[in-house]
Amino acid sequence: MVERETMEFDVVIVGAGPAGLSAAIKLAQQAQEKQKELMICVVEKGSEVGAHILSGAVFETKALDELIPDWADKGAPITTAVKQDDIYWLNNESKGTKVPNFAVPKTFHNDGNYIVSMGNVCRWLSEQAEQLGIEIFPGFSAHSLIIEDDAVKGIITGDMGLDENGNEKDGYMPGMELRAKYTIFAEGCRGHLGKEIINRFNLDEGKSPQHYGLGFKEIWQIDVDKHVEGTVVHTTGWPLTGDTNGGSFMYHSGDNQIVVGLIVDLNYANPHLSPYDEFQRMKHHPVFAETLKGGKRISYGARAIAKGGLNSLPKMSFPGGILAGCDAGTLNFAKIKGNHTAMKSGMLAAEAVFEAIEKEQANTDITNYQAKFEGSWLYEELFSSRNFGPAMHKLGKFIGGAYNTLDQNFFGGKLPIQFKDNTPDHATLLPASSCDKIEYPKYDNELSFDKLSSVFLSNTNHEESQPCHLKLTDASIPVKVNLSDFDEPAQRYCPAGVYEIDNTDEQPKFVINSQNCVHCKTCDIKDPSQNITWVTPEGAGGPNYPNM
Repeated sequence: MVERETMEFDVVIVGAGPAGLSAAIKLAQQAQEKQKELMICVVEKGSEVGAHILSGAVFETKALDELIPDWADKGAPITTAVKQDDIYWLNNESKGTKVPNFAVPKTFHNDGNYIVSMGNVCRWLSEQAEQLGIEIFPGFSAHSLIIEDDAVKGIITGDMGLDENGNEKDGYMPGMELRAKYTIFAEGCRGHLGKEIINRFNLDEGKSPQHYGLGFKEIWQIDVDKHVEGTVVHTTGWPLTGDTNGGSFMYHSGDNQIVVGLIVDLNYANPHLSPYDEFQRMKHHPVFAETLKGGKRISYGARAIAKGGLNSLPKMSFPGGILAGCDAGTLNFAKIKGNHTAMKSGMLAAEAVFEAIEKEQANTDITNYQAKFEGSWLYEELFSSRNFGPAMHKLGKFIGGAYNTLDQNFFGGKLPIQFKDNTPDHATLLPASSCDKIEYPKYDNELSFDKLSSVFLSNTNHEESQPCHLKLTDASIPVKVNLSDFDEPAQRYCPAGVYEIDNTDEQPKFVINSQNCVHCKTCDIKDPSQNITWVTPEGAGGPNYPNM
């Protein structure tokens, strides 16, 4: 039995993203108002706050206005106001049609919003939190749960200094037990502890399965004469054809920089599809190429997005804690925004937890959280957009898009129709033999680039010789099942070149290059055999996004 140091807190928060930091700040504000001492700890697996934050991002300040009304006076890095919205339907690789405003769901309009780096916003939020006395521990991964008496009583941080076989190296440090009256899990999309909690407490019983997209983002420095600060561009259509859904974006931020990206829904059927290569070829379309040519790509990242909405939202409270933000799936896909909803979710969690602590309760199921949620503008938003994704999945891009425009623009999302998609994303792949192979163009190293050069720009690093954090339930399945049936799609759905099939020997071999992992969680979601489980590597491992 490993002896572990134990630290006691009132509240432990897992994840220093928008939801976790908003929860921490709201807790501290309430404690300050009531003159109550509250010990609050936030653990963050990234090397620093913001290192693992990846978001578009066009930011709606609604939740921040409530949390820190004077955010502008306090120097929040939220300064580039949206000045123009353009929506395009990309007909093919060379033609695009600008969509008139009346045909666009009003949820896509961005008046009053800002183009931001959410990594920098989270760094600023962490400064506000620390000024309130909140302890933030970056570089510490929440590795496992402390469950006693069928209640969550905290977390155990990851051991440091183990080799690939789990043996202790020089400088080995066992993880710590961080115990709390309540734990708020705000790990982001497909959080590995959130996933375990949902399964253990059956929080998704009676719900549609969560649905996901894989989002790519690059930052480019471009010519000053091509930069139109505050311009927001969204597209749909090409390069995603047939039943493959998704869309792309290009935001003109400050300092002659733009962010460009693509979201590919992970319910696609063709196992030959490579989301990464769809993104690379997308940039050759004139809508993007005319802006990007002559520029320099300076950053790259990829991350899964929870986009199932209200139909897929699990029960968020359980004995000992609450799921917040994208750990639960609060993103509003009708707006393509999840930061303000994550923040509000964290703030509601903080209110419910504080009330329970004031009543001298500990490790209970805070069942009044649901009432708080349903009485908030967050629930109203998610309810009005509940059909947005399922309608696209069920009716296709054209009819689904037309339904969404009608529902959002004329009925405020309240048409008395309920669409549900009850097929999990991992179950949608067809046999490789029944699908057309996709020939992707070669990278030109001007607009499109290979995976390894992209991973280099993400500043991804993992300590050498540590246990692999990509766990296979059955090591034979990738070759025996996934390769034979689906041409092992992990080779293509992974945006970082983690998975390969090595054919140099007589028998093909499945290779995991875990050091490349950008922590996107796509493998945990899309593996057709559900054979891969993503767990946390050593703290501080993974990408180090400077400005995403």
